[in-house]
Amino acid sequence: MVERFLRQTKFSSYEDFMQNFKVEVPENFNFGYDVVDEWARIAPQKEAILWTNDQGGILHVNYAQYKEKSDQVAAYLRSLGIDKGDRVMLILKRRIEWWYCMVALCKIGAIVIPATHLLTGYDVAYRCNSAGIRAIIACGDSLVMKHINDAMPTSPSLQYRISIGPEYAEGWLNFWKGVNAAPKFERPEYVNKNSDSMLMYFTSGTVGEPKMVVHDFTYPLGHIITGIWHNLDETSLHLTLADTGWGKAVWGKFYAQMIFGATIFVYDFDGKFEADKLLQVIQDYKITSFCAPPTVFRFMIREDLSKYDLSHLRYCTIAGEALNPTVYQQWEQLTGIQLREGYGQTETTLSIATYPWVTPRPGSMGVEGPQYKVDVLNDRGESCKPGENGQLVIRTDKGKPLGLFKEYFHNPVITELAHRNGIYYTGDVVNRDEDGYFWFVGRADDVIKSSGYRIGPFEVESACMTHPAVMECAITGVPDPVRGQVVKATIVLAPSYRDKAGDALAKEIQNHVKRVTAPYKYPRVIEFVDELPKTISGKVRHVEIRQKDASPAKDLPRL
Repeated sequence: MVERFLRQTKFSSYEDFMQNFKVEVPENFNFGYDVVDEWARIAPQKEAILWTNDQGGILHVNYAQYKEKSDQVAAYLRSLGIDKGDRVMLILKRRIEWWYCMVALCKIGAIVIPATHLLTGYDVAYRCNSAGIRAIIACGDSLVMKHINDAMPTSPSLQYRISIGPEYAEGWLNFWKGVNAAPKFERPEYVNKNSDSMLMYFTSGTVGEPKMVVHDFTYPLGHIITGIWHNLDETSLHLTLADTGWGKAVWGKFYAQMIFGATIFVYDFDGKFEADKLLQVIQDYKITSFCAPPTVFRFMIREDLSKYDLSHLRYCTIAGEALNPTVYQQWEQLTGIQLREGYGQTETTLSIATYPWVTPRPGSMGVEGPQYKVDVLNDRGESCKPGENGQLVIRTDKGKPLGLFKEYFHNPVITELAHRNGIYYTGDVVNRDEDGYFWFVGRADDVIKSSGYRIGPFEVESACMTHPAVMECAITGVPDPVRGQVVKATIVLAPSYRDKAGDALAKEIQNHVKRVTAPYKYPRVIEFVDELPKTISGKVRHVEIRQKDASPAKDLPRL
């Protein structure tokens, strides 16, 4: 399948990749018809999805079945009057219905809005009113349904609440009852052109209310480069550990994997992941390719990996947050597998990565790829010298790159601020070394200015993480009358150190950081907490820590 969209599918080196990677974009491309239905035509018995859950459930879905189910869902939604351009929100956790609905909505030209089950009633109402959502298809969990019901009185656009079960409630439609009774699906005479809106994500909102990121129908092809980073082929059984409400799901559980013919492995579980159970799943199902945030690997390396047979695991990639070098080093030591980092945003596809031909440098985001022309700019708009911190940008003066978002929905002002004069500003501060490797520093609004120094939170977090007592860490700046700001570390301790929290351990961590990195960066303030504040997609909310510390009632001791 991938050969239909790439001029060249195999690359001998990074240089070959940079020179010859080129995606051919068909006119009026539609992922549902041109990938899923095409697989059903040429290889109907080929396994598309292997779905499992933490209750022992297993479901094998081949492409013939996938086409049939997605057609049925599309027919049902059209019978409700849902059509091209209508906005439909999916709150489906990791249920198999998410995959059916994603393709069905694509086939009718509707705009799909994946969302997490952690949304409150306020969150649901905000999304309904911001995007004009017409229908919500949700897992039939009482709390999820309650939050959607709570949003109804202030969500006039919301016509349909549809439950996949097991629970139903008054005013809700039964998804499977409707699907099974739907008429035969007829492909609409006209579905889309490439520039039409297909997918919308609400960003994580680490600062302010979430923005609505809109992608067009070519966006799935922008993820072919993701499949190359994952090193996929038709023998791959790929697991990405992400909730379907987060953008990482379409990166690792959908578009690229199907274009490359890999089988998507789904591990559906409720609550927080448990490292020992995840390792058991990787062993039992012989996962070949695995992608997860560094936090997941941080917990897995604390398990006794000698208890598990990971011999089928060939390739591991990480994304979603910056990687601390200590995690990379310990995972490689324990498994022999190098972690290959990738960087992108909700607004983009994979922009920077450690591709298969590139030697990983622990802690580095990786190198530039052929799809985006990236640069690092200083405050004057000039390209930074090697090692100099600046904002990461994507140059668009020669046209919109494949995979870059269309706009922030109904917000031309913010769209213009982010994407203007042939440049998209990511808002991330990085530096690029002399060999072209990029290194994450922090969000532009997270950089700490102390005694004339500009300190990136990530480099201090990385130094803290090398101390065995530190399980999780967030670095922020707190106001200081002498230095302007000082560095603060908010730390979640490893279980074996939690009874040692106090000034002595704080001092030990401070001295450790002074030895690991430049002494001026050490955290003068340390606070031990049970957990870090995070967004619904799991990213640390540094802004919430800063706001709490800026409160007049907050008096933080300096050590």
